[in-house]
Amino acid sequence: MPPTTEPRSRDPRQLAVAAARLLAVTAVYLAAGRIGLLQQVVVGGAKVTPLWPPTGIALTCLLLFGLRFWPGVALGAFLVILVTGPPRWGSIGIVTGNTLAPVAAYLMLRRARFRIELDRLRDGMALVFLGAFTGMLISSGTGTAVLVLNGTLPVDGFWSTWSAWWTGDAMGVLVVTPLLLALRTARLPAGLRAFDWVEPVLLLAGTAAVTVIATSTTLGLLFLVFPFLIWAALRFQLPGAAPCVLLVSVLTITAATHHSGPFAGHGLVADMVILQALNGCAALTGLLLSAIVAEQRNTYRRIEQACVELAEVVHRLAPGKIDTNRWLPPDGE
Repeated sequence: MPPTTEPRSRDPRQLAVAAARLLAVTAVYLAAGRIGLLQQVVVGGAKVTPLWPPTGIALTCLLLFGLRFWPGVALGAFLVILVTGPPRWGSIGIVTGNTLAPVAAYLMLRRARFRIELDRLRDGMALVFLGAFTGMLISSGTGTAVLVLNGTLPVDGFWSTWSAWWTGDAMGVLVVTPLLLALRTARLPAGLRAFDWVEPVLLLAGTAAVTVIATSTTLGLLFLVFPFLIWAALRFQLPGAAPCVLLVSVLTITAATHHSGPFAGHGLVADMVILQALNGCAALTGLLLSAIVAEQRNTYRRIEQACVELAEVVHRLAPGKIDTNRWLPPDGE
């Protein structure tokens, strides 16, 4: 009689950890949704948010934990709808769209061999065009279509609502996902001194001050934030650029929703165009420039390591005649 094998049962501790992570994804998604709902505008007859953080939360969780955590995203999306009022039949469609969008973005990024370190230009481009711009077409298209079908949104308001919904979801990916991925890998360098905190503090304070000034006057001074974003990307790459982009986005969204500064005297649609153009350019500047600098530094390190290895080979072939230190650049270069 051939031996029989019993199916191995999973460790109860592993199941408990997976369940805890699933609930954590749901809780974080719900919390991010509650925060996003604080800044709502009415576009085309429907309420939308200029920045929807849950899309970035959902995509980050899938990138870090895998596709099996999509039920946490779906449950979180349903709970966000539940806290806004009694669910309708169309709520299932909105939940489906809000779940499929990050899932599709995750699958496209996996197909593109995306690396969560975001240390290559191709990774930054993939996150922008596949994760944000393409993936969020699903949530915005599904959600807007559901609102039209259940009579909440008039047909003539479809495109304006869809565009605002799509840009809000895309900005959630562009602003929140890089920040969370940067926080995951951020480490304080060894031997950090008090003086080393001066530049990061000045960078964040300068970014906040310039953004507040630019959004407090009707003069077109919003471009003043870009030198600080470039400074952050060049000096600190993604861990420095991502918080600055988030700071700029939050402050400009607050000004736009209150129709103050450069957003005064315009219609709501014009304000949303100005806002999303600024936030989109800010996110792209910080993300792509950080990826370029990180890629160049990684290339430099590989070249340096190759030179050291070549010097060691030559030293073994001709001992005593080659100084391996000559293959390394002087300190500070």
